[in-house]
Amino acid sequence: MECAAQDATVRTMKQLLLTAALLSGVAFQTAGAQTAPATTAPATTAPATTAPATPAAATPVTDPATPVGRVGKETLTLGDFDRAFRLAAARVVNAQGVPFEEAYLSEFAAARPEFLKQFLRDRAVYQLARVNNKADAAALDQQIVDARSDFESDTDFAEALNATGYADAADLRRELERQSVVGAYLQGVQKRFTFGDALVAGYYNLHRADFAQDAQACVKHILVPTQADAQAITRDLAGGADFAKIASEKSQDPGSAAQGGDLGCFGPGEMVETFDRASFSGPVGAVQTVQSQFGWHVLTVTRRTEAGTLPLADAAPLIRDQLGKDAAQKYLDAQIARLGTEAFPAAVTVAPASQ
Repeated sequence: MECAAQDATVRTMKQLLLTAALLSGVAFQTAGAQTAPATTAPATTAPATTAPATPAAATPVTDPATPVGRVGKETLTLGDFDRAFRLAAARVVNAQGVPFEEAYLSEFAAARPEFLKQFLRDRAVYQLARVNNKADAAALDQQIVDARSDFESDTDFAEALNATGYADAADLRRELERQSVVGAYLQGVQKRFTFGDALVAGYYNLHRADFAQDAQACVKHILVPTQADAQAITRDLAGGADFAKIASEKSQDPGSAAQGGDLGCFGPGEMVETFDRASFSGPVGAVQTVQSQFGWHVLTVTRRTEAGTLPLADAAPLIRDQLGKDAAQKYLDAQIARLGTEAFPAAVTVAPASQ
């Protein structure tokens, strides 16, 4: 009995975690395989109007034609909702490195009524986006062709589609079309808003604590097995050889070699001691050679910043981007409110997975 109770508790916790992930927006940030990154509207601050029950009470809730809500004059059906819910659930599951299976849908059953609000908002944004935006049909067709080319057979392609929540290639194409149209619309909305230097500076002064940063070093390196190899590369660089070309050809660090040796930026203590010391104490822009347990590193510090507050000049683009998103959010909320949305949660409610 104790083991059974523990199993039930584990299942309940799993369902709660999955539901939280689904409704947190994770499902709308991670695209399924073979697709471009999903582009969707941010979470709504104005919930949809909720009707007490589906208006088609005589229609079984298993009927895909059952209305689940309205956006403006458009009626959305259970079939529309189930396709969106399936993709959202698949993205959460895929984010854990697990292929989607139909059985997982029962784990998310409790989230269906709440997800309906996000679904209707997404459809409202799509409806607004379609007014002045249209996807390139040829580009969509090419995306499908490119996705199919990664697989040896139609069967393999179909299995991959199913594992990421798509019923078939047509389902994938519909989603790609929606993403394209909505993405163009949201970019256009944000570009409508511009902010002067005085406003940006005022925001910076009021939120200075948000721009505190740790020390960082931006470094590129070439990893080789011996000191002789490192010395030869140092001579080549002094003679004008291209750092990125040598890194791609000779570095034994596959991750950075593909990036021309670029490691990006990091904070103190994130690298092994000798590499860390060269990164934060050595000269900027000069070629250095250090040894670690991985071999010999020929490295250059391309940029270094001290701990402190990000300067206004560097913070300004971030501030403008945030102000633009905030303004676009308010504009989008107002446009959706003008359309009007109505939800029928009874039409999407199903029994959760057994405990």
